[in-house]
Amino acid sequence: MKTHQQTTTHLVEVSIYFQQAVFASVIILCLLSVISPPIALLLGVVIVNLFGNPFLTFNHKAITFLLQFSVVGLGFGMNAANAVSAGKEGFLLTVFSIFSTLVLGFFLGKWLKTDRKTSHLISSGTAICGGSAIAAIAPVIKSNENQTSIALGVIFILNSIALFAFPFIAHQLDLSQREFGLWCAIAIHDTSSVVGAANKYGPEALQVATTVKLARALWIIPISLLTAVLFKNQSGSVGSKIKIPYFIGLFILAMLLNSYVPKASIFAPYVVNIAKIGLTITLFLIGATLNVNTLKAVGVKPLLQGVFLWVFIAGLALASILYLG
Repeated sequence: MKTHQQTTTHLVEVSIYFQQAVFASVIILCLLSVISPPIALLLGVVIVNLFGNPFLTFNHKAITFLLQFSVVGLGFGMNAANAVSAGKEGFLLTVFSIFSTLVLGFFLGKWLKTDRKTSHLISSGTAICGGSAIAAIAPVIKSNENQTSIALGVIFILNSIALFAFPFIAHQLDLSQREFGLWCAIAIHDTSSVVGAANKYGPEALQVATTVKLARALWIIPISLLTAVLFKNQSGSVGSKIKIPYFIGLFILAMLLNSYVPKASIFAPYVVNIAKIGLTITLFLIGATLNVNTLKAVGVKPLLQGVFLWVFIAGLALASILYLG
């Protein structure tokens, strides 16, 4: 006869196999392009709360790799001249929105009495590029795991909402693809959700959004240096602690190949299609990190700061595009 311990072990193994089967099924659906990026993210949230995530320890690395791979692949679907035009158009708005968000975040953190490092991580994630900015800033200010997790939780929660809310709002306001691409690049935190929302809106929106967002991501470097000064972190070399987004260089290379090398058109559409599938899987994995424990760990004050900053930057960007653009 089986002992109680053996029975428990067997049940745990069955549970893990079931979780893995559920995850594999959704990823197969993503590979077959049966589900869209927003639905993939929603499925990730539902599945992790119903069944758990058997690959939680690998999630972050998988998300990082797939997102970078997907962004580089999307470069094969873009034109360099159009990208430069879009980048110039969004430059001033990018600069103003980044620094105004950081300043407002500082005062909001003081007002809400949010932990200083958590507050700065949320502000940086909102101002630049979500989780990537937080990952770059965290070692500079020497934040602990709890502070970093709370900031990432806030950003991921708001990203999930944005992926559904922004296209809906844009359709109600009858925004053009160019306007929507610029808006979501400025106002949605993570590159994954920016690309997911823009791809849903249209090809021109995707090109504008990706270009402006990646140009925005380069601000990780100066903001990290400024952060090191503000937090007076004198230990070690500051430069060695800053995670520079080198994959952006590969994105630019892919875009140049697509624009100026005629033979690239033979394989470019296939690469773009694979990149879009990679993005869908990325969003599923991001959704699979948003369990009830994540929501509980975030807390009211950090979430309020994130929401206030998000509403500010979204409203500012939209008003600028509609009335000044």
